[in-house]
Amino acid sequence: MAKTGVLSSDPTARARAAELKKELQKLVKTIVDDEDYSLHTIDQAKDALSALRAVKFNKRSTSSSKLYEPLSCPEEFICPLSEKLMGDPVILASGQTYDRPFIQKWLKAGNRTCPRTQQVLSHTVLTPNRLINEMISQWCESRGIELQTPVQRGVEEGVTEAERHRFFSLLDKLSAGALPQQKEAAKELRLLTKNMPSFRVLFGESMDAIPRLLAPLSRSGVFHTDLQEDVITTLLNLSIHESNKKLVAETPMVIPLLMEALRNGSIETRSNAAAALFTLSALESNKELIGKSGALKPLMELLDEGHPLAMKDVASAIFSLCIPHENKARAARDGVIRVILTKIMDGVLVNELLAILAMLSTHQGAVNEMGEFGGVPCLLRIARESTCERNKENCIAILHAVWLNDRTKWKAIREEESAHGTISKLAQDGTCRAKRKANGILDRLRRLIISPTPHDRSESMHPNAS
Repeated sequence: MAKTGVLSSDPTARARAAELKKELQKLVKTIVDDEDYSLHTIDQAKDALSALRAVKFNKRSTSSSKLYEPLSCPEEFICPLSEKLMGDPVILASGQTYDRPFIQKWLKAGNRTCPRTQQVLSHTVLTPNRLINEMISQWCESRGIELQTPVQRGVEEGVTEAERHRFFSLLDKLSAGALPQQKEAAKELRLLTKNMPSFRVLFGESMDAIPRLLAPLSRSGVFHTDLQEDVITTLLNLSIHESNKKLVAETPMVIPLLMEALRNGSIETRSNAAAALFTLSALESNKELIGKSGALKPLMELLDEGHPLAMKDVASAIFSLCIPHENKARAARDGVIRVILTKIMDGVLVNELLAILAMLSTHQGAVNEMGEFGGVPCLLRIARESTCERNKENCIAILHAVWLNDRTKWKAIREEESAHGTISKLAQDGTCRAKRKANGILDRLRRLIISPTPHDRSESMHPNAS
């Protein structure tokens, strides 16, 4: 007999049905085993059957019983777009989680904002939310629900022979064709890798595909901006595919050509080169590889230029690359502290750049440069005036690091506390991390008052001391 209904394709419906079945089993057992069962128990069993039938045929039960309203599913398991239990939760650049097929549909429609927060996205990379996925799996398992393994849309559908033939034909044109053919092939590959995941996979199947893609840029001769833009953007597109990240980064020509694109190219090319480095740096081993290559220097130079189109991609790349301690040292040597502080003082991309400074503040050399380039007064002002809790938190975290490592800045911090009570306010009203850092500074301030250091005593005896 053919099966009807929607339970096989709708996880929420399957979950609700499983819960109804358990309740029905309990009610029927009561009716069968207990001779004193009530009419109310029979009515509950009838309502359960009615609700189960409604789920089977994808319609709501007409029963007035609240017990059989839609399944009580934890809110964080529900996709904001589909309003159903997620089968493949992924994290958007905004930090919000969605079910993969629904957010992919949103992005493919040309949207570049978060559906829930309306935040403009710095990139469109989707990161699997493994924590939520595991929680959903455990929740379903505890209720006897079989959650289907998500099918990776586009990729696992396979590559047709026609697509494969087209792919290698375009690579032939790129690597051996005349300039007009190269430009035509590069533009088509850019569009195909943007819209069709199967073409991203093809690059991972052939060891020489990426070198052939980059061949026009690796030859000496006349520089063609439009050709470079299409090739670099194709590189960004195929780097989005998780399995390609290691292969792309370890292809010898890739990082040098991305660095060249950061310095010389259209602003879109430079922005996409930064976005490609950010995407590749999602893999831990790539962070070290990119850092060792010297890519932080041209990223810093592009940040210093301050072109609005490139700023967010550059900041995202620097943040991701500076997670390893070795790259923090490289960033400090390359002068990124001065550039970031200058931008923050000018009110440019303050949120993102403060987050980078906070991460760099775990490195002694970076902390020293923050003091040297006038960072303390700027950070104290933001901590005092900003309405953004995260910015205040990052400021006090940096100031705490400065307090621990640079005694020459103690006076400025003490004066700020005396004049405005900035540190005390954060210790009382800040985020958990801000309270912890602010209290750390206040504790040391109190110890200084009780037992000043020789440096502190000599400072107070100075004729110009205030």
